[in-house]
Amino acid sequence: MKPHLRSSLTLLIAALLAGPMHSLGAQGDIQWTPGPTVGRLGSIAQITIPEGYSFTGKAGAQRFMELTENPSSGDELGVLIPNTDDDDEFWFVVFEFKQMGYVKDDEKAALDADDILKSIRKGNDAGNKIRRKRGWPTLSVVGWEKEPFYDANTNNLTWAIRGAVDDVADSGESVNYSTRVLGRRGTMNVDLVIDPALVEHVVPEFEWLLTQFEYLSGNRYAEWVEGDAVAKYGLTALVAGGAGALAVKSGLLQKFGKLILVAIAAIVSAVARSMKSLGRLFGRGDESQQPSRG
Repeated sequence: MKPHLRSSLTLLIAALLAGPMHSLGAQGDIQWTPGPTVGRLGSIAQITIPEGYSFTGKAGAQRFMELTENPSSGDELGVLIPNTDDDDEFWFVVFEFKQMGYVKDDEKAALDADDILKSIRKGNDAGNKIRRKRGWPTLSVVGWEKEPFYDANTNNLTWAIRGAVDDVADSGESVNYSTRVLGRRGTMNVDLVIDPALVEHVVPEFEWLLTQFEYLSGNRYAEWVEGDAVAKYGLTALVAGGAGALAVKSGLLQKFGKLILVAIAAIVSAVARSMKSLGRLFGRGDESQQPSRG
């Protein structure tokens, strides 16, 4: 596998400790900007963030990766999250730009899902070696949630993979809904990490949010000109090498998500809620106090 494709295979959200969560919420390691706002994705692109969501840029995104036990590639440009204090409703989106050159879409009618999945699993095995060295849980690729699909109108390549954390009690499975937005000089990797139970109503929301994304002038796919760099591989390699930012939402990650969101409004309240949440997590407290869905 080419080095510039390796990072997506190692993206895994594992169980978090109370220390990192408290640090993130109370010490302000990540600065979240609530919508409505415009999230700048480096000098390449931007996304309009509506009310009800929050955004952090390059520095915050890379800190987010480390605090959630993901090796940062250095290419992350932003993270988007919903403003919710319901643990069961938490999800997030990572934006990462790969400057690989203009990716030709010649293979749009020849994406072989079975062969691609085999390649993804091989790449995931390599990624797990890195995780073991760092003392992090390993990841299993369960299978496709959505087979690869290319939209020639938007130049978006989309797929979804179901993954799970190995040997972590109650971690469950997560769906990684991945989009590669082709641009003039590379691709914007947009990865939604979500609980499978939320797919039906959050994916349409995510797809609408993507309509608010745009490359800045000079960076659009249609603006390629003769002489610009061309990628040495096509759509198949984007999926097989990109493996959809495989990440898994554990129960602890959900509490973590709640903390960073509540911290936007009131740090004191966030700390109080986190202590209560962690008590439920580790002590299995009164289930009647758990937030209800719906």
